[in-house]
Amino acid sequence: MDKLANRLRGDADKIEVAISDELDNRIAASLRSVSPQAESSPAPGSRRPALFWWASSLTGAAAAAAVIIIVNSQSAPEPPAPTPADIIASVPVIDWNTETAVYTGQLQQELDDLQSDIRKAEQKVRDDIGL
Repeated sequence: MDKLANRLRGDADKIEVAISDELDNRIAASLRSVSPQAESSPAPGSRRPALFWWASSLTGAAAAAAVIIIVNSQSAPEPPAPTPADIIASVPVIDWNTETAVYTGQLQQELDDLQSDIRKAEQKVRDDIGL
């Protein structure tokens, strides 16, 4: 960090800038025209009495209570629970077109082929081992 700071200072020292008299006069005039502002304190008679605080608090509490009462009083009545007969009537009737699956011939052929492959693999392993 020290190398960076030294390098920045060195670079800043190498900067040569010529300020015109007009710019120098404008900057000086700007600096002279600016003055710090004094803190403004409230006027002594502008403080509101505690009655206003109480009035606003009570008004807010009354408004909140009114909203709660209005919302709770306007609740919609609950619909009656459906009876089992209504539930059964609302379920659509499904026409099932069922057919027996006939896959036994193809599955039996596949099983026979797999058993044959397993027997061949067992025989090959026995031959390799020398049994």
